[in-house]
Amino acid sequence: MRIVNKEEFESIKNNGIVFVDFYADWCGPCKMVAPVLEELSMEYEGQINFVKVNVDQEGELAGEYGVMSIPNLVLMKDGKIVKQAVGYQPKPAIKAMIDAVL
Repeated sequence: MRIVNKEEFESIKNNGIVFVDFYADWCGPCKMVAPVLEELSMEYEGQINFVKVNVDQEGELAGEYGVMSIPNLVLMKDGKIVKQAVGYQPKPAIKAMIDAVL
């Protein structure tokens, strides 16, 4: 998973399915979900673009998407939010989010 800034995010958000992890380095639950997202990014390679947005560095972007709590997991299709979850989510729950959109 790569960390993107606002400019990079704007250029990829409309390209198919994008899974966005709004996170912060100091966030415990964010650290817990990170390895799960890494695994899923490999499982769904070629189908979904997984990216991370650091809310401390990209506050304006987080604000645009109404991110109030983190981790905030957003699944987008063609630029529109189709699924969203806040807080730590186990792998089966994240897979269910993704599989509902594929």
